Amino acid sequence: MKKINSIICSLMLSLLLLTSCYNSENREEILKVYNWADYIDENVLTDFPKWYEEQTGRKVRIIFQTFDINEVMLTKIERGHEDYDVVCPSEYIIERMLRKNLLLPIDTCFGKTPNYIRNISPYIIRQIDATSNNGRVAHHYAVPYMWGTCGILYNKAYVDRKDAQTWGTLWNSNYRNRLLMKDSYRDSYGTALIWAHHKEIASGKLSVTQLMNDYSPEAIKTVERELKAIKPNIEGWESDFGKETMTKGKSWLNMTWSGDAVWAIEEAGKVGVALGYEVPREGSNVWFDGWVIPKYARNPKAAAYFINYLCQPKVALANMETTGYVSSVATPEILAQMSDSVEYPETVNLGYFFGKDAHKAHLNPIMYPDSQVVSRCAMIHDAGEHTAEVLDMWSKVKGDNLGGGLAVFLLTAVAILTVVVVIRKYEHNKHRRLSRKHRRRHVIRL
Repeated sequence: MKKINSIICSLMLSLLLLTSCYNSENREEILKVYNWADYIDENVLTDFPKWYEEQTGRKVRIIFQTFDINEVMLTKIERGHEDYDVVCPSEYIIERMLRKNLLLPIDTCFGKTPNYIRNISPYIIRQIDATSNNGRVAHHYAVPYMWGTCGILYNKAYVDRKDAQTWGTLWNSNYRNRLLMKDSYRDSYGTALIWAHHKEIASGKLSVTQLMNDYSPEAIKTVERELKAIKPNIEGWESDFGKETMTKGKSWLNMTWSGDAVWAIEEAGKVGVALGYEVPREGSNVWFDGWVIPKYARNPKAAAYFINYLCQPKVALANMETTGYVSSVATPEILAQMSDSVEYPETVNLGYFFGKDAHKAHLNPIMYPDSQVVSRCAMIHDAGEHTAEVLDMWSKVKGDNLGGGLAVFLLTAVAILTVVVVIRKYEHNKHRRLSRKHRRRHVIRL
């Protein structure tokens, strides 16, 4: 016990020393950014301090850190009170942070600097505002960054396009042991409910939005039944390797995200494997990540300027080129830059995203889905107080021995330990090039 007490005392002393050193710095000259790995252009980070000084007359340096799991990031802020100035969570975590009063409103009074945040597509703003709660308008607290859809990536040599256009194909015994499923309980949950009630959707009795966000005991039981029924077809649950496996022609079907699909189709084409991607006709989900300023931020002014800076067309294009994802910024410059009538001769109606000048646009339809596609898609909300029940069901489906409640406890415990280990530790202008593991979003190349 004395040894344990000695270790604890030493740890506490180290934390106090780190805190003392940390507090001696001028936080108005530091911007702490917490983001996914490989999710921003390095030059964008490097150029921001100069731009900020030009706009405000103040100096700032960036301390950049990365995370791989939304819940770890959230725990460090909620439990550890980490003073990150700007972070980039997924939409359901933004919703949770709003509900828990963990976000500051973004001050858009930028003086002589234009408000570039207005460049965000109204369609994406409507999506994020669906997370508004407790009287808070979501887009006052979060600015969308990148977005996409969930659908079916398929090998054209073995799967007809018409099969890829329905979720029912995932349950088709003809594809036994040929299916890769995303190891994402949220996407799988919505997909299972949509297919279980596809007839009601077709008749207009139920909507995709209603189904994907139904966390009633009956809905959870239905999802468990449907996902267990699909298991004979599943070759593996994957969070990252699916797109590469598909490029090698080893699997025929992959429930995946649009970002993975574009990358896989391009890479597969280089080795003579023809892949396609479809958002099933029954409906699916749209996702987005967004920038927020956490409650414990100590430099919210620089954070707001940083978010505004990212919404400039040239900066958004740089981030798209580097990360491969689709920016929520919708300006004529981006529309012109992304248009290619030779590569994409068929037009897509993107009026919902870019405005009236994009009703017949020549853009990649996987990256920028037609209005008819997005009309049958909806956003998945946070499960909230039902998260433990959903995770418990997911454990049963996957065959895990841990219940959902214990899984949540262990995840939280690991996150808290992470906070203790890394608290007050800086990474000076260092952007780790890690493989981006996330509930959905992996690197693609334009």
